[in-house]
Amino acid sequence: MSTPAFDVLGIGLNATDTLLLVEEFPPYAGKAPFHRELLSPGGQVATAIVACARLGLRARYIGTIGDDHRGNIQRESLEGTGIDTSGLIVRSGCPNQTAYIVIDQRTGERTVFWQRAECLRLHPAELRAEDIANCRLLHIDGYDIEAAAYAASLARARGVPVSLDVDTVYPGFDSVLQHVDYLVAGSNWPAKWTGETDPFAALSRLRRQYGMRVAAMTLGHRGALALSSEGWTYSAAFEVACSDTTGAGDVFHGAFCYAVLRGFDMQAALDFSNAAAAINCTAIGARGCVPMLSDVDALLAKASAGRARRVSAPDIGERVSSEPLARATEA
Repeated sequence: MSTPAFDVLGIGLNATDTLLLVEEFPPYAGKAPFHRELLSPGGQVATAIVACARLGLRARYIGTIGDDHRGNIQRESLEGTGIDTSGLIVRSGCPNQTAYIVIDQRTGERTVFWQRAECLRLHPAELRAEDIANCRLLHIDGYDIEAAAYAASLARARGVPVSLDVDTVYPGFDSVLQHVDYLVAGSNWPAKWTGETDPFAALSRLRRQYGMRVAAMTLGHRGALALSSEGWTYSAAFEVACSDTTGAGDVFHGAFCYAVLRGFDMQAALDFSNAAAAINCTAIGARGCVPMLSDVDALLAKASAGRARRVSAPDIGERVSSEPLARATEA
């Protein structure tokens, strides 16, 4: 069998963002001046694949872009990071996905308003089985659900593991979940999908129902939680001077893909991914400071030496450390 040409293939969303920096987010129906306006490339899967490339993986991206100025910005960003973009599908006369992101400079937290034209929808017929077979890992989101399900099913049939980033509940999403090996969901998604408000119960149910290798969720500034064959794993977040949280979750996913392909155990994988996400928060934009491997290793080393603080969620950490509870919840 020939060696796949790419370590990771991303199929899913990209966007070009307009960032507005304000001193603080105004109250409802309020008014506030903004201090700076920036055009910045982003998008869930596209940014994750940029993170993969920055960490040293052979990366490819397949998705649709508009033929406007924003589409050009996205393409130039991907190509400038060394990603294979031969699978980009340019929609003539169609605007690229866009987002307006208001960043509160006091905290770095952001509020997002986005739009994606229907003409950008990716269709299953536009995907080729040979492209998916030619990678070691497939990373997807769930927005174009039929294309995502088709890509994931092709990967499953060819023994290619599938990583999923999802933060929105889509009707009929079982068609995607049944083919997923590594789920890393947004903090609210497991409860919304399963109806289980307890994150341990929600992740346990997801892993049991769909037979995933890993069912995990990010917890924002509190870190990340995962259930795998190793049991429960919790990783505290890293404290940094946060300028903008935009793209932090996307970079986490890219770093997690790297960790999976490098064979990290679950604790190392979550720590590595949290560190990468934290570094990206130190600059403005979804790809403001996507780290290289040396950057992540340096932050991990500082934390290990006690020179970088980590922010934990005591309630989560205590439950993970309770082995009887962990076993009972996983059963």
